[in-house]
Amino acid sequence: MRLDHVSYVASHDQISDVVNRIGSQISTAFIDGGIHPKFGTRNFTAPLLNGRYIEIVCPMEHPATELTPFGRVVKKKANEGGGWLTWVFSSTNLELIEKQIGRKSVDGKRKKPDGTELSWKQLGVLSTLEDFSHPFYIEWISQNHPSQDGIAVAAISKINIVSNNKKLLDAPGINAIEKSNELDISWSMNAEKEIQMGITSIEFSVGSQIVVLQ
Repeated sequence: MRLDHVSYVASHDQISDVVNRIGSQISTAFIDGGIHPKFGTRNFTAPLLNGRYIEIVCPMEHPATELTPFGRVVKKKANEGGGWLTWVFSSTNLELIEKQIGRKSVDGKRKKPDGTELSWKQLGVLSTLEDFSHPFYIEWISQNHPSQDGIAVAAISKINIVSNNKKLLDAPGINAIEKSNELDISWSMNAEKEIQMGITSIEFSVGSQIVVLQ
């Protein structure tokens, strides 16, 4: 279990501007990741160091956006003004997590403009829909991981999260990444309902500089 990628939401009209802005801030070029036909979304991705990547995703005018948990969570975040959606952990055996949280994974697929197809299984998006601070989980079927698309120069160094869910600390993957000291996770537990839960900012090391993206 490891942190696979972080996900940022923009509206369909603003995604190009957001891609250019964030790409400039982390000195990394994004590529067009293509459309998720099953979810009614599309994304752009940029590689990060340590085998990770960042995606910027937007909802589309498509029936699947309303019919699938991932489509709904992306549209919900876009309607709230966009920003950090969540963090995503990868596993080589989602069946263990299926048993732990009592849900089945769903298949995901997207085709990049160059014709390359990516496929995976994902699990736990319903929990993210209820609480943006909750990660979801992915198991890659295809071998062409998005971290290989381009040249990575930035690394995630710190994730800042607001949550009122103490059980979140026991979610699969989170304990392991905290114990590994691979990156810093800063928790702010807040019980106020009007406070937006989830990732408030992520800090990236880009060469000798720290870049904070909110």
